[in-house]
Amino acid sequence: MSHRKLRMGMIGGGQGAFIGGVHRIAANLDGQIELVCGAFSSDPQRSRDSGKDLFLPENRCYGSFQEMITAEKELPEGERMDFVSIVTPNVMHFEPALLALENGFPVIIDKPLAFTLEQALELRDKVKETGLPFAVTYTYTGYPMVKQAMAMVRNSEIGQIHKVMVEYPQGWLTTKVEDTDQKQASWRADPARAGISNCFGDIGTHAINMVEYVSGLKVTEVLSEIRATIEGRPLDDDANVLLHFENGANGVLSASQVANGDENDLKFRVYGDKGGLEWSQRDLNTLIVKDHGNPDRIFRTGADRGGYLSEEAMLHTRTPSGHPEGYLEAFANIYRNFAHALRGHLFKEKVNPKLDFPGVEDGVMGMAMIEAVVASTKNGNTWTKVSH
Repeated sequence: MSHRKLRMGMIGGGQGAFIGGVHRIAANLDGQIELVCGAFSSDPQRSRDSGKDLFLPENRCYGSFQEMITAEKELPEGERMDFVSIVTPNVMHFEPALLALENGFPVIIDKPLAFTLEQALELRDKVKETGLPFAVTYTYTGYPMVKQAMAMVRNSEIGQIHKVMVEYPQGWLTTKVEDTDQKQASWRADPARAGISNCFGDIGTHAINMVEYVSGLKVTEVLSEIRATIEGRPLDDDANVLLHFENGANGVLSASQVANGDENDLKFRVYGDKGGLEWSQRDLNTLIVKDHGNPDRIFRTGADRGGYLSEEAMLHTRTPSGHPEGYLEAFANIYRNFAHALRGHLFKEKVNPKLDFPGVEDGVMGMAMIEAVVASTKNGNTWTKVSH
């Protein structure tokens, strides 16, 4: 029974959507997963048309997520989907995720986890109650050299962490593109669909997830200034946040969607008493290892680098050095690792804990950070505890 592909159902990601296609590529890359059904749009006809474009049988293209989950549950065990992938706008995360869990289906979901922290906490409770595998696609932790950085911190190679710096600049909202037909911008600029934050909710959560993952430390309080730079924009497009970590370390986070000319340039620097680490998505196959008074060391991705890279990095590397391991591969690492955990759940196969992925706790933390950052600015740029 375990020697088969895992069957995926998708909610959202239909015609005109960006992230749904990325999820499908990532799910397919390692040959572990096949798409068998979907409710691809809130418009039933568009959903069915989208399924047809993906060569799915007509009877597995559903008009709504409720119809899909109900119908799939009634199918024989050898036919029904094994899990649900949710790739809808933020406002439509909670209901399908909860319904899937209530009907026994594991979930992999785009970030942020939910529309509000209260919803996120309810999902966390349901995951604990059901024991079902649950993943949140904080993509960038899937890069091999991010795994390397995490392993070096865990192995005390840079010592006690004193300082963390992370930035995520983009330039795509430098003009008011949400007033055009740009679908991605229009929903992100709408509080009814995006929630209480745009910039921090969209990319600031990626940045904070990255540094918490690498450092192994939780943020305890924040002091923020978030704002809408472009006149008439109802949600923030720029965020500057001071961070306090649980071990007493300080941090700085900068995220912006009005950094004109920048292209998803996520970057972190982590400094400890034995050394420092620096990584940038612009050179994603390189990790710089620093130590005051000594030359920098350059660590590089590659399946032939097993002599010095960690097991964690090697487990997430597919190609020899010099062949870039990019965004789609990082995304696929999350799907591959989720599939590994799902096989453990379904077929009682042994699970390797080093094949990790962001889970419901990471999703809750992201929502808690959004609420704290928004509250800090609203209350006059004051230190605000991150409560989750």
